[in-house]
Amino acid sequence: MSTNPRKSPRPPLDSAALERLALHYVERYATTRAKLRAYLERKLRERGWDGEGSPPHEALVARFAERGYVNDRLFAESRAEALARRGYGARRVDSALRIAGIEDADAAVARAEAHERGWDAALTYARRKKIGPFALEPSEENRRQKQLAAMLRAGHPFEFAKLLVAALPGECPADPN
Repeated sequence: MSTNPRKSPRPPLDSAALERLALHYVERYATTRAKLRAYLERKLRERGWDGEGSPPHEALVARFAERGYVNDRLFAESRAEALARRGYGARRVDSALRIAGIEDADAAVARAEAHERGWDAALTYARRKKIGPFALEPSEENRRQKQLAAMLRAGHPFEFAKLLVAALPGECPADPN
């Protein structure tokens, strides 16, 4: 409900209004079934339900997925690709897909690709953060520990992070795979 006392509260939702909200949401945002469901449930909590029977939000989410308005597999692949371009590792990709509510079957291809591109993503991250071979000068032990922790938080395997952090500027280690 609105917190502004001058505005009147929004009317409760019916089937047509719920579908309009869902259409507006999917045309504005790349989303998943889980996110669309959560959005519709939030709107129902905020505004209430004025339609017949119980709200058809589950059927609406299923219909949108069937029509291709919401495609969890495509969302997973594009999110994984975007994270890899920014230099994030497979663990970070996996975490992002779980948070987005993508089921394992829809996320399998994206997870596999993130795993295959792990070394390239680690190099991208190290380049972006000027770690190891991309640093201007060798780092002190304290700084290397911080860089190692940053690479681990970015979702890279310990072995990749350790190799890159220990590398001297200008000396890029070979892919350990």
